[in-house]
Amino acid sequence: MSIRRQFPRFLNVGVVSTALDYLVMVLSRRVAGLDPVVAALAGYCCGGLLSYVLNRRHTFSTQRSHMEAGWRFAVVMGVGFALTGILMALLADKFGLPYVPARLVTTAVVFIWNFLAHRMWTFAPAV
Repeated sequence: MSIRRQFPRFLNVGVVSTALDYLVMVLSRRVAGLDPVVAALAGYCCGGLLSYVLNRRHTFSTQRSHMEAGWRFAVVMGVGFALTGILMALLADKFGLPYVPARLVTTAVVFIWNFLAHRMWTFAPAV
């Protein structure tokens, strides 16, 4: 599928996954009283699982099995998880930004990473 068709689909899936991500983050922070970094990472994990299911079905046409695409997806999400943690620690803890604006910045950075990595590696045609 062309990037012109994939990117809007990835964006739509991202909106839905990010909504779940932020819901879990805010509830983790406000209800459970978790640290902003931990809450952001909990949300990232929940949104990531939904993202796999929706992107596999709606965004990327792949012949890779769940076993093969799944571990690749986990690696890409692991890098995104680390980026989220590092950026949240810098922005929220070190620079004192409120956790929601800090998370908006991390979301933009990780979104670009995720799209490119999933397109070029996770769901790319097997060679």
